[in-house]
Amino acid sequence: MSEKTVVVALGHKALGTTLPEQKVATKAAAKAIADLVEDGANVVISHSNGPQVGMIHTAMNEFGKAHPKYTFAPMSVCSAMSQGYIGYDLQNAIRTELLSRGIYKPVATVLTQVVIDPYDDAFAEPEKIIGRVLTAEEAEAEEEKGNYVTEISEGQFRRILASPKPQRIVEIETIRALASAGQIVIAAGGGGIPVLEQGIELHGASAIVEKDLASGLLAEELNADTLLILTSVEKVSLNMGTEKEELLGIISAEDAHKYIEADQFKKGSMLPKIEAGLSFIEKKAGRRAIITDIAHAEAGYKEKTGTIIK
Repeated sequence: MSEKTVVVALGHKALGTTLPEQKVATKAAAKAIADLVEDGANVVISHSNGPQVGMIHTAMNEFGKAHPKYTFAPMSVCSAMSQGYIGYDLQNAIRTELLSRGIYKPVATVLTQVVIDPYDDAFAEPEKIIGRVLTAEEAEAEEEKGNYVTEISEGQFRRILASPKPQRIVEIETIRALASAGQIVIAAGGGGIPVLEQGIELHGASAIVEKDLASGLLAEELNADTLLILTSVEKVSLNMGTEKEELLGIISAEDAHKYIEADQFKKGSMLPKIEAGLSFIEKKAGRRAIITDIAHAEAGYKEKTGTIIK
């Protein structure tokens, strides 16, 4: 891989929520990606899929309820669907933006499976909320099937899923080959399709892999030099929401570990981004992880803003 390879992890704001919002949002994301390409970066993209996979899961399961001859869609299938239609919008937006600048680079979406550990502690403490609101009766039926639910308000429940850590990216050789050929690759969308290995077979798992950790693993396995995580803030902050709030610029891995120990980063939000960045930079010298928002993607890449762990 080129020393200028950058894995860009697009957050929710880069994709929107509804289909029309996604069309608009991906155009802005495409501009940020094209800026990096013009700066000479070899770009591989991962992305979130929270609202999208939730919409698909709800739609497919409501369809199954209304049409008993059809089966309910497992989470792994919903994840694959979300990768497909997000990738469709994203790759077309990037292609259009590049061509408008006189740049021809193929853009490809790779349906990506991520192997997880069936004994991951996360399965004992599921935390990712998915699907529509359930009645008490429906929640009980879900539990009888072995699924977890949580009460969000009196008499209202929603299903929750485990978020195990990614262990291995199945299609990594395909992604590496395309990126090495100079193509822009969209991969590991939504953290990847979670699968369990059983002999030579892969079986979809009822889980949601943390997108940021999967992006970090993708960057590691591609031997990238930069992990650029685009989120909703220009810089990470300490003591967020208080009078002592402090924005972070360039920090060391030692500092990042210290802040984690002090519970400065919210679990399921900023914490996995910091953890992904740390895991990536600590595997090899000379790497950097940058956290900023999409409006400052290029400036962050050039270390003019953002929170940079190196």
